[in-house]
Amino acid sequence: MKFGKELKSQMVPEWQGAYVDYEFLKSLLKDIQHYRLKVRPPPSNPPGLPRALSHYRTFSGLTSVQRTMSMRSFSSRRHDDTESHAILVNSVRRSDGDEGYVTTFLRTEEDGGEYELVYFKRLDDEFNKVNRFYKAKVEEVMKEADELNRQMDALIAFRIKVENPKHAWFETAVDMDNLVSAVASSSAALSASVSSSGRRHSKRMAEHMDKIDEDKSLRGTSVRESSQQDDSPQEENHSSHRIVQEVTISTSNNPSNRFNVTGKPASLEILNRVRFNKHTDTPLPTIKGVLNVPIQTDLKFSAENLSKIEDQLRRAFIEFYNKLRLLKSFSFMNILAFSKIMKKYDKITSRNASKSYLRMVDTSYIGSSDEVITKLLDRVEATYIKHFVNGNRKKGLNTLRPKIKRENHKVSASLGFFAGCTVALIFALILTIRTRNIFEKEGRGRYMETMFPLYSFFGFIVLHMLFYAGNIYFWKKYKVNYQFIFGFKAGTELGYREVLLVSFALSVLALGSIHVNLDMEMDPKTKDYKQLTELVPLILVIFIFAVMICPFNIVYRSSRYFFLTCVIHVFLAPLYKVVLSDFFVADQLTSQVQAFRSIEFYICYYTSGDYRHRENSCDKNDAYSTFSYILAAVPFWWRMLQCVRRFFEEKDAVQGWNSLKYFSIIVSFVTRTAYGRNNSNEWYIIAWITSVVAGIVATYWDIIYDWGLLNRKSTNPWLRDKLLVPYKSVYFAAIALNVLLRFSWIQMVLDLELPFLHRQSMIAVIAILEIIRRGVWNFFRLENEHLNNAGKYRAFKSVPLPFNYEDDEDDT
Repeated sequence: MKFGKELKSQMVPEWQGAYVDYEFLKSLLKDIQHYRLKVRPPPSNPPGLPRALSHYRTFSGLTSVQRTMSMRSFSSRRHDDTESHAILVNSVRRSDGDEGYVTTFLRTEEDGGEYELVYFKRLDDEFNKVNRFYKAKVEEVMKEADELNRQMDALIAFRIKVENPKHAWFETAVDMDNLVSAVASSSAALSASVSSSGRRHSKRMAEHMDKIDEDKSLRGTSVRESSQQDDSPQEENHSSHRIVQEVTISTSNNPSNRFNVTGKPASLEILNRVRFNKHTDTPLPTIKGVLNVPIQTDLKFSAENLSKIEDQLRRAFIEFYNKLRLLKSFSFMNILAFSKIMKKYDKITSRNASKSYLRMVDTSYIGSSDEVITKLLDRVEATYIKHFVNGNRKKGLNTLRPKIKRENHKVSASLGFFAGCTVALIFALILTIRTRNIFEKEGRGRYMETMFPLYSFFGFIVLHMLFYAGNIYFWKKYKVNYQFIFGFKAGTELGYREVLLVSFALSVLALGSIHVNLDMEMDPKTKDYKQLTELVPLILVIFIFAVMICPFNIVYRSSRYFFLTCVIHVFLAPLYKVVLSDFFVADQLTSQVQAFRSIEFYICYYTSGDYRHRENSCDKNDAYSTFSYILAAVPFWWRMLQCVRRFFEEKDAVQGWNSLKYFSIIVSFVTRTAYGRNNSNEWYIIAWITSVVAGIVATYWDIIYDWGLLNRKSTNPWLRDKLLVPYKSVYFAAIALNVLLRFSWIQMVLDLELPFLHRQSMIAVIAILEIIRRGVWNFFRLENEHLNNAGKYRAFKSVPLPFNYEDDEDDT
């Protein structure tokens, strides 16, 4: 694989704009090469000689090799001395205070020098961009590491208080002295790494700190052994393992924010300055907040609270470790890119300028602070293994390091099997209907009014899953980081093959059930249908529900529970804090209104007692009809409540307008329902007005806000500045399709009927069109979210921490 493709595949999607633009630099080198070939074309071989000229040069003899090599070495040294002055790289102080690098090209008078001047100007811009970004990210990492230090101090003290309250004197025990041996000197090494001595000074600092660590480890061991002779109770898992020792950098003027190298780490006294963080992402804190009931933040030393704290810090460490790994990869890939591009430059121009430029890269911030990140990674590993997995290194590393999901051949084989069965069952169903003339029999109308709504429920679900599988395929193809955006646990997200497997397996079950009770003729003796076959749809629904809540680790349990958690959050809106996965699921539910009505029909049909005769009186029941229309508005009501919560919580006016959009849709449903019942001219006009307003507002919101399109000042007219799909026509087609399908409700207002379609079939077609619209909407909605994250370089989840220091509150 060429390096350009390798670089692209290794990029953090949200940081793509911060990487070196390798392809553009290559294009500048091609311009230099083309100009040189144009001005100084390479000598061609003499006519009639098929071999190169070197094959016909005078033989110099074997004895002159040493002399030739010596002359060549001397010539090379002279060449290096001359060409080393082709460029001069200087460090300059920018207007914003940051350090930058400027390369001066000294051969502008040569032919094509202006091309090389442009190349080095863009090369400097790219390097300064990469260097500034990396420096900013490392500074963020160091601050997070310091905060995790403080959190770990509080956790250790909390753990001692819970598990060993009688030994409160433990904080002064010599085992705490041993903690200092684990202290990483990342900040000190980082400060040294950017000094004038560059990488060599950083290496000496790292070696020096390693020696300090060894000395302190030995001292801590000897003290611990002496304390054990005094029968002092020591517990290894209670020792605090600090990640970063802040020696030269202080995050605050408060002395408590700095670590004293000669003193002891934080003791149990730290608990006097610590409170629980206020979290309003669950129902109880939300209700207390609405009722102005103070949320309890005082520490309660219980095993339950300890378990919650450890779980929060465990997730924080995993996310922090992942950030360090990606930051290390970012540094490595960019330095390698500059090395590759400079070697290409040397090859094209026959210069030796790469040495001086790469020397600058090696001594810059990004080139000299790699050891700091490496040491910090080691400290995080040691801390996590020691304090969260009881020293089990294998288990700790498996948790910390993201798992590479491999393609499973069993999934592909099973997918092919169920897909083939689905196609075969569909053909069998068509042939059965055609050969037996089923739809010409007397029971056709009864079947369409009873069994068809029951089985269409599975069709809606399968179709939605098929579109979701397609979305996953194209998200992966166009590098949309859907795993991060949805917040899936690493290694547990479903690929498009897994989703297709589940959808085709469900379709096989549904089609098989249809074949079981497709017969439309009653038993002439009993005048009813077979009870067991009539219960098949209900049994299938119960089976699917049982699989969804199954506690065993089968059928993608992690994904099932993730989905159920989102559904619960939607049902209890606005009691839960709204995240993207929650409102994304809520949006899907707004497109499954007919599926909700099918569930209502299941309840009515099988509780009325007429299912043996395939008869129902549901449509004649006023309560059923009223609740059917309420169900149509409930998903939009949930979505509106989510927007209301975000409006008050995030102070975002856009969410307030979004809630009004969903309210307008609810009003349109209500007015269309009233028109369906009264069938008067007044309600007809009101239904038209409210439906048109809701349709226009929803369409405008889809395209402008959710997709970020129709920006007339964009570099891509009427679209947006950045597009992942290379074909602009795809976006315009999606816009047109969304507008068309958004107004499919017109059929309901106009009460259009097609003679060759049954009423239930027409309802199903309208529902299918809405699912198709939602499937297309999903791709562009997540594409826009991904680009927004990339624009702000948001590549990591924000993990809430359990403790809050009182001095932090004072600072704010």
